[in-house]
Amino acid sequence: MRSTFHSLETAKRSLFTQQAALNTVGHNIANANTEGFSRQKVNMIAARPIEAYGLQRSTAPGQLGTGVEYTSITRIRNSFLDTQYREQNKGVGSLSIQADTLSKLEQIVNEPSDTGIRTVLENFWNAWSDLSKNPENVTGREILRETSKALADSFNELSRQLSQMSTDLTTNIENKAAEANSLLQTISSLNDEIRKIESIGDNANDLRDQRDLMTDKLSKIVNINVVEGATGYSITMGNVNLVDGGDITPLTSGALETAFATGALTGGEVHGMIVSRDVNVAGLSKSLDTLANTLANGEFQITIPKGSLLPGTTTETTADQIVTVKGINGLHKLGYALDGSVGEDFFTFKSGANGITAASIQLNPTIDSDSNKIATSLRGTIDGGGVVTPIKGNNGLALIMAELKEVNFTFDESASGGSVTNATVNDFYSATVGTLGVKSQEASRLYTNTQAQLEQVEGNRQSVSGVSLDEEMSDLIKYQYGYSAAARFMTTFDELLDKLINGTGTVGR
Repeated sequence: MRSTFHSLETAKRSLFTQQAALNTVGHNIANANTEGFSRQKVNMIAARPIEAYGLQRSTAPGQLGTGVEYTSITRIRNSFLDTQYREQNKGVGSLSIQADTLSKLEQIVNEPSDTGIRTVLENFWNAWSDLSKNPENVTGREILRETSKALADSFNELSRQLSQMSTDLTTNIENKAAEANSLLQTISSLNDEIRKIESIGDNANDLRDQRDLMTDKLSKIVNINVVEGATGYSITMGNVNLVDGGDITPLTSGALETAFATGALTGGEVHGMIVSRDVNVAGLSKSLDTLANTLANGEFQITIPKGSLLPGTTTETTADQIVTVKGINGLHKLGYALDGSVGEDFFTFKSGANGITAASIQLNPTIDSDSNKIATSLRGTIDGGGVVTPIKGNNGLALIMAELKEVNFTFDESASGGSVTNATVNDFYSATVGTLGVKSQEASRLYTNTQAQLEQVEGNRQSVSGVSLDEEMSDLIKYQYGYSAAARFMTTFDELLDKLINGTGTVGR
């Protein structure tokens, strides 16, 4: 026979289930703005029905419903969208660093401007042109000396800033390695906690959200592949295992450098830092080194005018001669200074350096201390003893120096994997700046596109997992009415029992 209190049990189950749903809705609303939170839902099913008791078979048609139960509280999450997000996130991480670094390089180069190397180079050529008009003018010599020092200082400062940027990127790689290790440790700990909780049949929804959030952040630092197994997340970077359940492999800057070299590191902020340092910053630095060294020692051809008396010879040239010289230094050695001495290297390198680079180039200290050492003359007289007396007022060398602005130098970048090109100093520098500008523009474009794709994936993910306050308020009303109805049902049946117990069986009293 039926239980007298069967309906009370049905009402109780309904109350408990609707209350759980209301609590879950409240939890969703409370975490509407919590980063990484996935909305949760109560999974309801009809409770297992029972048959009316009979000696051999049911004595009533059908089965008796026993109300509602909730089997679990689960989060709404799409693992496919998570994988897409992390794949896009690694690209955003790398390109954001590259775009930012190239933008900073543009600011350092600062072209076109009145303070960039292009302007300093122009002042250098103009100073030679002005000196050629009056080679013995002290003011012209002083201006050329200061302009030459300014040119060397500009190279030095630009190289210093590039070196500092390279150092900063290396430091940031170490910082990112430490940040990644912190995330790996957190993911590992969450793996253990989730495994313990779910081993007893519960769903660790909030802990899973935290683990996914940490994994998302890790995907911006390095490219990762995530597989969920019995012990939790197993995370790899290429062929490098980072997390396996509760075990982690700590990252170091050296390990990240090796991973980049072997092709295991293909995305993320660390990838962007290494590319920025080893390709963009190093490439610009090499170009500037090539420019500085070629200016001082690079080969080019000039025409020595008829009547010139070259050092080491005892006769004047009888016709114009085309000669190949090695940079401004080589040309300067073909002339005579105001004090009658043969020209020395115009540019030298600082103590401790191994050749002329953007970092080491300097005006020859001898010329720096005495502007009369600047060679401007190509002519001289020879006495009977073969002693050469330079003609101080001659401007042959100064004129050739001023015309170097339009002369093609040989820029040899083969040692650093480049090519050998012939161009003017100004054109080579313009090409370097132009290449930097194109790279920066392209990196910015790619970053913008990748960021847009990431936002689209995140939008899709939020449409599945995000908390909609409108939807939650609708559910709140729905479950509230369900709870109220269950309470009303219990009250109604309580009144029926009261009538049965207290209002019947009173005959004969």
